[in-house]
Amino acid sequence: MDVAENFPGAGFVLVDTRRRASWDHGHIPGAVHLPTANIPSRATELIPAGTDVVVYSWGPGCNGSTFAALAFAELGYPVREMIGGIEYWARNGLPVETADGVRPGTPDGLVTAHSV
Repeated sequence: MDVAENFPGAGFVLVDTRRRASWDHGHIPGAVHLPTANIPSRATELIPAGTDVVVYSWGPGCNGSTFAALAFAELGYPVREMIGGIEYWARNGLPVETADGVRPGTPDGLVTAHSV
């Protein structure tokens, strides 16, 4: 929820590190798509050096954002992981974007941390 409460406008770039099919299935509006495997070769062309980065992947059962955070750290970026990933973003009722546009989320009462 810290990311949701501070994005955009908090001075960081939010990066979705999943594969293209997962991105197309749904992603956080305003996020940059940069799969983990492409971070070493493409990060500097998409994100200025020294920019704070927050990475996310699928959810708590996926360690993809951990590997992505390491890749950004090895390039010298200040980086944090969004724990819970897109799964908990959506389960907290936050908007998700697809090719059809942005759709509001439906809060899951079992996991919703805050009212939105």
